[in-house]
Amino acid sequence: MTDEQNNQWDESVDVVVVGTGNGGLTSALCNKLMGAGDVLILEKSAKIGGTSATSGGGIWIPCSHYAKQAGAKDSLSEAQEYLNQTLAGEDVPPKLVTAYLENGPKMLKFLHDKTHVRYESLGQYPDYYTTLSGAKHGHRSLEPLPINASELGDDYRKLTYTHHMMRLFGVIHFTQVEAHLLATKLPGYQKVLGRIIWDYIKDIPWRLKTRISRRLCCGSAGIARLFLSTKQAGIPIWLRAPMSRLVEQGGRVVGIEVKRDGRLTRIQTRKAVVLAAGGFEKNQKMRDQYLPKPTNTEWSAGTTGNSGDAITAGLDLGAAARLMGNAWWCTTLCVPDEPSPRLSIIEKSLPGSCVVNKAGHRFANESQNYMAFQKAQFKAHSDDTPCAPAFQIFDARFRRNYMVGPLMTKSTFPDWRIPKKWFDMGFVGKANTIADLAVQMDIDPAGLEATIKKINHYASTGIDEDFQRGEADYDRYYADQKIQPNPCLAAIDEGPFYAMRIDSGDFGTAGGLSTNTDAQVLREDGSAIAGLYAIGNCSAAILPTYPGPGSTLGPAMTMGYQAAKKITGYAE
Repeated sequence: MTDEQNNQWDESVDVVVVGTGNGGLTSALCNKLMGAGDVLILEKSAKIGGTSATSGGGIWIPCSHYAKQAGAKDSLSEAQEYLNQTLAGEDVPPKLVTAYLENGPKMLKFLHDKTHVRYESLGQYPDYYTTLSGAKHGHRSLEPLPINASELGDDYRKLTYTHHMMRLFGVIHFTQVEAHLLATKLPGYQKVLGRIIWDYIKDIPWRLKTRISRRLCCGSAGIARLFLSTKQAGIPIWLRAPMSRLVEQGGRVVGIEVKRDGRLTRIQTRKAVVLAAGGFEKNQKMRDQYLPKPTNTEWSAGTTGNSGDAITAGLDLGAAARLMGNAWWCTTLCVPDEPSPRLSIIEKSLPGSCVVNKAGHRFANESQNYMAFQKAQFKAHSDDTPCAPAFQIFDARFRRNYMVGPLMTKSTFPDWRIPKKWFDMGFVGKANTIADLAVQMDIDPAGLEATIKKINHYASTGIDEDFQRGEADYDRYYADQKIQPNPCLAAIDEGPFYAMRIDSGDFGTAGGLSTNTDAQVLREDGSAIAGLYAIGNCSAAILPTYPGPGSTLGPAMTMGYQAAKKITGYAE
C-alpha cells in the first residue's frame, strides 16, 4: 500500500521533533511558544540530551545580549569578516552564515525571556583563529549557567550527564571556567577546588539519591535548562522511540514512523517534522564511505545512538547533502574500560609535553585548537609516515604539575595506581630514558630522542621553529603563564618519562542534509521538501571549520529557532 493510499495514523500532532539535543529541544520549545499547537519530541535512547549533554555545552554566538551586558565590544560585521576568512573555500552558502549571525542573538534573547535557559558570556575564551582579522579574545562563546538537578524532580534520572572527563573523580561537575582554572592552576584554583569538593560532601540529602553531584554544569546544565522548560511548556518526550522512516505524500512530508514499545507507530504531522537526531559518527559503514582514513567508531566521543538515521531518511526522499567528509575533529584518549573516549584538548597544549608519530616526529602545533590540530594530523598522515595513532610524550615534572587524561596529577593518581592493563594494551608507557620509552611504545628511538632535544632547545629560546607553538593567543589559553619565555613550551628532561596513545577521533560528524536559511531540507535542484526541516549534526554544518568554542551548538539552536518561525509564521 502506498503512502498516498494509507491514511491510517496512530497519533496526530502539529510538529514532531526528532532528537533531544540543544537543537531539538530549542526547536520544540520555540515551536510551542510561537503557537505551533501540539508538539511531540522523539528520542532514540533511554536518556535525554545526546551529545549536547555530554559536551562542554558552549555556544558560539557573536553579539549576544549577554556579551553586551558584560561590556563587550563587537559587531556582526566583525564576526562576518572573521567568518569570511575561516570559511573560505568551504561549501557553505553565504546566506546561511549571514542568517546564523543575525538570528543567533535573537534566539538567545527569545529563550532568555520566555524559558529557564540562561548563559554566561565567557570573556577570556578566544576565537580559535586569533591571528585573523575580526577575531575576538572573548565574549563570543557562552556556557550555560549551572543548575541543580533537583529542579527536574524525579526526571533528573532521565538526563544524560556531562562527559565523565568533565566531572571531578567522575562525580562532581565543574564549569568550563573552572576547568580552565584547575587545569592551568591559575591563582585561586585551590580555593575553587576546595569549594566544589566541600559543596559535594556536605550535600548529604542528594548523596542518598545518587553519587553524581546535584549541581549540573556544561552540557548537562544546558540540556537540563531546556528540558525543564519543555516540561513546563507541556511538551511530551517519547524515550526509546527511534524513527523508522519519513512518510511523504504528494511531495510533502506528512508523518513519521516510529518504533515504540515493540511496535511500529505512525504519527501524522500536520505542519512539520524537524530532524535534530545527530550525525553518523557511530556508523562504521558511513564513516568508511565518507570520512578520511583512518577512521573508527571506537575513537569517537559522540553519542552511541548517532548512526545517521535522520540523514539516511532524508536521502531516501531525494534530499541533497553537503560536507559529508567532515567531522568535528578532536583527538581522543581511548582509556581501557571507560564508557567512551575522552577528548584530548587541554593536556596536549600544556608546556612540558609534545605529540609525535611512530617515527618520533612532531607533525603539528600541539597548542592550536583541536580541530586544526587533527586536520594537520590527517594532512601529515600517509602509509609511509603514519601519524595515527599518535603519542603524547611528557616527563615527571609534567606528571606532577598537570592532569593527563585519566592519570590526573601524580599526587592524586600515583604511578602505582596505573592499571597494568593500560601498559599491556599500549595506552600508556613509562621508562627511565626516552629511548627505552620509545621501544616500549613502538616509536623510533632515534627520531624521538631528536625531537625531545629540539623541544628542550625551543623551551629555552621560547621559539618553536617547526610549528610556532605559543605564538597565537589561542595557543596560550591552555598554557602555564608561570613558564617563560613561552608558556606553551617547557623542557622534557626529568625522568621517568611517559607516553599516552592518542587516537584520531571526533565528537560528531559535520556533514548532512542540505538546508536553507529557514532550516528546510533541500533537494538536489534547490527546492525545499515541504514539511521537512533539519538542524544540528544531521544537517550540513554552517561553521565546518570550527571558528570558535561552541560552533556546533550555536548554529543548531539558531536554526531550530529559524525552523520554528517558518513553521508557525511567527513574526519577531
